[in-house]
Amino acid sequence: MIKIKHIRNHSSKALLACLMLSHFSCSDFLEVESKEQVSDATLWQTTGNADLFLNNVYTGIPGPFNTFDPGENFTDNAMNGVNGQTSRTLYANSVYTASNSPSVWGLYSSIRASNVFIEKAGASTLPDAWKKVRLAEARFVRAYYYMLLWTNYGGVPIIEDVLDQNEQGDAIFRARNTAEETYQFIVSECAAIANDLPETVEAGRASKGSALALQGFCELYYASPLYNPSNDKAKWLKAAQTSKKVIDQGKYTLFGNYETMLLEANNNNSEVIFAKQYLGGTGLGGGREGLQGPWIVGGIQHAYGGVNPTQELVDEYAMANGLPITDPASGYDPQQPYKNREKRFYQSVIYDGAFWLDKEMIMKQGVGSRNATDLSNTNEATNTGYYLKKGLDPKYAVNGNHQLSSANFVIFRFAEVLLNYAEAQNEAVGPDASVYEAINKVRLRSELPALKAGLTQEQMRVAIHRERRVELAFEEKRWYDLMRLKLAEKNLNGSLHAMVIEQSNGKWNYKVVPAPDGSRTFFAQKNYVFPIPQAAIDRNAKLTQNPNY
Repeated sequence: MIKIKHIRNHSSKALLACLMLSHFSCSDFLEVESKEQVSDATLWQTTGNADLFLNNVYTGIPGPFNTFDPGENFTDNAMNGVNGQTSRTLYANSVYTASNSPSVWGLYSSIRASNVFIEKAGASTLPDAWKKVRLAEARFVRAYYYMLLWTNYGGVPIIEDVLDQNEQGDAIFRARNTAEETYQFIVSECAAIANDLPETVEAGRASKGSALALQGFCELYYASPLYNPSNDKAKWLKAAQTSKKVIDQGKYTLFGNYETMLLEANNNNSEVIFAKQYLGGTGLGGGREGLQGPWIVGGIQHAYGGVNPTQELVDEYAMANGLPITDPASGYDPQQPYKNREKRFYQSVIYDGAFWLDKEMIMKQGVGSRNATDLSNTNEATNTGYYLKKGLDPKYAVNGNHQLSSANFVIFRFAEVLLNYAEAQNEAVGPDASVYEAINKVRLRSELPALKAGLTQEQMRVAIHRERRVELAFEEKRWYDLMRLKLAEKNLNGSLHAMVIEQSNGKWNYKVVPAPDGSRTFFAQKNYVFPIPQAAIDRNAKLTQNPNY
């Protein structure tokens, strides 16, 4: 069996230069156990050799585990704990241009690899049963790459053939397809291959559920206000129907422990639909703990503090009784803000008084703590009063990009599909019983009571959006939601906030203040898509730029 493994560029300069959204990440390089070189003449003669090439098709799938400035920092959920990072400069202030913008245009090299595999393997004499599955895999990964391009740029050139400038000259340069054409290509590919993919696959490979999850996500994105300003109910219904197919498979269940769900000990658990694999201990693993986790623990630096959760996100976590903190009946006390909160808060965020590596983390001012909320950007202490906890394995809390962890980067999991369905169905027909059932399953896993009966469509919409933000926090999903729901023009304008804890008259006072360097600017006229890279336009005169760039 050939196992899929991923490695990272070891250059620290490359690491810090990478744009760190999951779809802004540096490319991965894929390695297989066999190091043998195979020629093109023999590559398509055996399934083993052809699998080497297909594994390489998977290589471009971006992941956030070896990055210092991951995707959540480009949203209102978190900010980098170190000043001067891309998320706090170019992106936060929307001063990026076609020449310096975050870019995933390089995914076209991975798309070309997909096209080569589809052409060569499809024309080979390899077994038909093998070809049926592997060609569907290659088409899935290609569709995933196009999803990343579509959500970043809108319409992009759809290329299904193998281009060679030496043979074709300028004919290789293609104009952009429309955003709708790009979307239709992705979802039609997913629909076409779903039944060719098995329900149970080797770790890291695409399954039937993977194709349906990708299709349903794209349909949800297309049904949302960004692409559906007239609120066409049929678009929402289509998204709901596809997510329902995943649910009806009966293949996936919610994993019992939210806190350990994303750790390597539970890789490929019952909730995982598709994930990028890592192999720790060999230079092929993840270093998330040492890059994104708490800075100083017990007087020793254990990480760079690359992810600081914001007060905006913390305020979204409900109370243990299931009520939002804004509800007068919730029991929330702003001077005891971390008391009686829902379990996911304690499992996801390190706050003042929480423990990490068996050490109490102190963010209070004036007590000599090196983790006191840093309002002056003097070091790598938290700028918000919080550190990341979710998905971090304490045994790998080793400073730097150590690449020790084998934890998967989970791209699609069952809880997201349930929430996709709940949102789409609510928008299509209102809060029927199936909507309650889907969202309440997610809440029950975290010991929250079911939502009260009789919610209006708008009330259910608010509940679903909050549930998505909390459930999927730090999983590279928030950026998509801000874009598709057109929330960015509101949530990414103004300042992000921090918690400062100071002593006054012998009592600790909890005060929410603007985070240092927390100002955000977003231009609705252009920033819902990124500019086409100028380098690509310089090469291909048929490319047109996105408006207002």
